[in-house]
Amino acid sequence: MTKDITDEELVRRYLETQRNEYFERLYERYCDKVYRKCLSFSKNNAQAEDLTHDIFLKLVMKLGSFKEQAKFSTWLYSITYNYCADYARSTNRYREVYVDDGWERMDLSEDDGLAELAEMEAQQLKKALEKMPFDEQTMLLMKYQDDISIREIAEVHGLTESAIKMRLKRSRDKLRKYYLEGAVFWLLIALKALLSIRWPFR
Repeated sequence: MTKDITDEELVRRYLETQRNEYFERLYERYCDKVYRKCLSFSKNNAQAEDLTHDIFLKLVMKLGSFKEQAKFSTWLYSITYNYCADYARSTNRYREVYVDDGWERMDLSEDDGLAELAEMEAQQLKKALEKMPFDEQTMLLMKYQDDISIREIAEVHGLTESAIKMRLKRSRDKLRKYYLEGAVFWLLIALKALLSIRWPFR
């Protein structure tokens, strides 16, 4: 039985025995999550299935390099993000497809200066995120959408926790700036439309 075995132990057993049942268990645990992330990039069910298949093939080849410096789930998510980013760049979808529906459920309420972002309108927030460099997008999504810890993000990126905290702060500040700029733009559009109305009275 492999139901209660940790991801890390499944990896060790697979590498030691090459028995498919261990890898199949990992696949069962993460196939749906990887697929949904791929779908957020591709916006196409068939393409998302192909990307998911490719990522798990890549995973088989890379399992030997998994050193357990981060949790297996974090390591797999980093492979998924990077593979999907390459796909997005190669198909010119880089600016528009990286945020999945989970963004609207992101927990931004912790005490790190993001409380007000929890009140932002979801679509406007997504538009603001689209203006940011991919590395900053990824770090924000890993932290606030996929709930990956600072320590784990640091291990995946090969940086210190202090460096990750600083990058997240800069990215949050930039996200807030872009959001507010977008909000002001649409407010001005609305005001212009309002002022152009000819009122039926004097």
